[in-house]
Amino acid sequence: MSNSLQAIDQMVPGANLPAYIQAVSSIPVLSVERERELAEDLYYNDNLDAARQLVMSHLRFVVHIARSYSGYGLAEADLIQEGNVGLMKAVKRFNPEKGVRLVSFAVHWIKAEMHEYILRNWRIVKVATTKAQRKLFFNLRSAKKNLAWLSAEEAQAVANDLNVDVAEVQRMEGRLASRDLAFDAPVGADDEDGAWQAPQHYLEDHRQDPAREVEDAEYQVSSENQLHAALSDLDERSRDILAQRWLSEEKATLHELADKYSVSAERIRQLEQNAMKKLRAAIAA
Repeated sequence: MSNSLQAIDQMVPGANLPAYIQAVSSIPVLSVERERELAEDLYYNDNLDAARQLVMSHLRFVVHIARSYSGYGLAEADLIQEGNVGLMKAVKRFNPEKGVRLVSFAVHWIKAEMHEYILRNWRIVKVATTKAQRKLFFNLRSAKKNLAWLSAEEAQAVANDLNVDVAEVQRMEGRLASRDLAFDAPVGADDEDGAWQAPQHYLEDHRQDPAREVEDAEYQVSSENQLHAALSDLDERSRDILAQRWLSEEKATLHELADKYSVSAERIRQLEQNAMKKLRAAIAA
């Protein structure tokens, strides 16, 4: 096995994928006895060389799993590297006393790393965040019988099979059918090539127009000045009532103000209404 291990040390999947696959395929598969011996050596003695041999002998299995995800348009070499990370995590956590083969234990960790990579890179915008969406993302393709949109009956059948809501099925189908679109027009494109259809031409944010911002700021200052001037024209009691009723975090009730000024709650309400009318008239002038 040493020659094969040395060959692996000199390459990574992205450098020369065919050579990498050939190299990992040449590493012999471990027998049950040898696998358990290495696993026990790692588990009880922290023997890193045993961990190394366990990882190397299962690299071919990562390649096999990566090929099953070829339909997502991502580089196979990248999927293999992510799967190798999952394999190493599985080897680190493998307990030989559980009575299962490493390959059966590692498949979950390998697929988990590949799934995370696919979800991060399949689209610019993440298409699956909840558990139900993740399940749909990786199962909806195989559940569809053809490239056409699912009928209502087919969508319901998929929802029943995956134990999710039919609305989730329909939303995920729409996400899978969509594609990324660049915000800017392609470099060198002209109007005849459809450059005018780029989102930059119809997704403008007019709220950030400098002239509008200056106008809004001046209007805000003018309104505040008018309000302060109008308040200064009110008598002290009216100003206090408005402040207590409208400008305080803990607004006073009519009865609380009535007790404060030794009048009825109805009188406080009348004073408040009269003060508000004077403010509106002053601001509108």
